Amino acid sequence: MRILIMGGTRFVGLHFAEAALAAGHHVTVLHRGRSGTHLLPDATHLIADRDADLSVLRGRRWDATVDVSAYYPRQVRDLAAALDPGAAGHYLLVSSMAVYDTPAAPAFTEDSPLRPADIPEPDAVTGETYGVLKVQCERAAREAFGPETLLVRPTYVIGPHDYTHRFDYWVRRLARGGEVLAPGRPDAPLQVVDARDLAAWMLTLLERNASGALHAATPPPFTFGDLLDAVASAVAPAGTTVTWVAEDFLRTAGVPERALPLWPGSPELRATNTADPAAALASGLRLRPVADTARDVPAFEPLPETLTPEREAELLAAWHRR
Repeated sequence: MRILIMGGTRFVGLHFAEAALAAGHHVTVLHRGRSGTHLLPDATHLIADRDADLSVLRGRRWDATVDVSAYYPRQVRDLAAALDPGAAGHYLLVSSMAVYDTPAAPAFTEDSPLRPADIPEPDAVTGETYGVLKVQCERAAREAFGPETLLVRPTYVIGPHDYTHRFDYWVRRLARGGEVLAPGRPDAPLQVVDARDLAAWMLTLLERNASGALHAATPPPFTFGDLLDAVASAVAPAGTTVTWVAEDFLRTAGVPERALPLWPGSPELRATNTADPAAALASGLRLRPVADTARDVPAFEPLPETLTPEREAELLAAWHRR
């Protein structure tokens, strides 16, 4: 296949491009040239800003288009307008579990109600607007590229090249050992998917000409405690312990959720981490153990908003004194 990737040089897009090239497909990546220009030497690189000028796409045709970088519906519409009729081929949009209205029922499926999105397009991507924007992107995709559009809705994506470093925080922290502060309860639902597994599966879906919406997530029941146990089994030195600290205590102490990444600190987050991935598994999604992902995450510098060792020690001492 001739495949166009909108993005393709970061995280999910990069893993998909590598998988497609390894399978013998012809890959074109469209990106701004700010990162990854040295990557994917066997791919065709088109340098353009999708928010400005996409005329570089004129006169070209692909069998499939994979869109990993659409955050606004206007970006989907502009892409369709820039392409010659039919030039996109089979369109795949990487969407999100955030599209679902809440509270979602445990083990909810792809036909669960979506967020109300009959509002003007939000001006910025925030925690409050992200889900609505993704619903609007899905709607724009089906309007522009037809009912055969493929919508992939992943949960938290983890693995090498993750620029958010959410999962990586826990790999680094557990590898340091000692007493590890974990927020909330170990039985809080949490779902993840390795970007490499996601990419390989998306390629399979395109090769099979699949359509519709599909989840990409760890099958429930899977919890925050399961995730930390898996990471610890892969990287933690002997004697490492995990102490679960109540959410109310952490909030009273002024600890924001971003300081402890992946913290499912709201009922909404916990609800959307119970998706049923049965349809995806039946269509070929294969999930590697979380411990294997942890072993493959490279060392990185801690993010500035995460807990410092000193702050973590202070909080643990206060928790034990309560």
